[in-house]
Amino acid sequence: MIRLHHVAQSRSMRTLWLLHELGVPFEVRTWPFDKALRGAEFLALNPAGRVPALEMDGRSYWETGAITEILCERFPEAGLGRAPDHAERADWLIYLHFSETISQHTAALTQQHIALYDDAMRSPVIMKLEAKRLAKCLGVIEARVAVRDYLLDGGFSAADVSVGQAVYMARHFVRLNGFPALSAWYARITARPGFVAATPITGEEDQLYTRDYYEPWEGK
Repeated sequence: MIRLHHVAQSRSMRTLWLLHELGVPFEVRTWPFDKALRGAEFLALNPAGRVPALEMDGRSYWETGAITEILCERFPEAGLGRAPDHAERADWLIYLHFSETISQHTAALTQQHIALYDDAMRSPVIMKLEAKRLAKCLGVIEARVAVRDYLLDGGFSAADVSVGQAVYMARHFVRLNGFPALSAWYARITARPGFVAATPITGEEDQLYTRDYYEPWEGK
């Protein structure tokens, strides 16, 4: 039995997308993005109080990068990982974990634009700085996919899932129209049934992002 503990439009979407791509049976428990994640029930699954948590083989796993590696090794026949002796192993790991670099800047912007409830708590300086850092990360992906269809020459992999989900969140704060190669790659991977199945349907789940794009905030 595989059970994913998930919050819509969070990093656990990476694991949800990957599970769909792997084509293995699993179930999902959706949690609200609130204090329930700090409760004893969830902390027993992930002591950091964050999603995802993945129950499999009689235990719980957490941290998206670790979960991705574990799942790809557990189901190698799907071809979404790269074995330790594979020529693309190093690049697979680099881009798999680069998704977290992208996401840390998106998380800062999400906090500034969405999570803080009082305008006096927001900082236009932090917003501009993090948006520029995020754009630089997207520039790395732009250069990578300008000369190949996917992040690796060998084709679609879990690295595309991880980075693709990070871009899904990042595009709420940096427009993708300045990155033509990235936009084409993103359109390619988000047309996959696995991505579509992992995306929340408006009105069916609480949405973290209520806008497609958050305009830069100049303060008051």
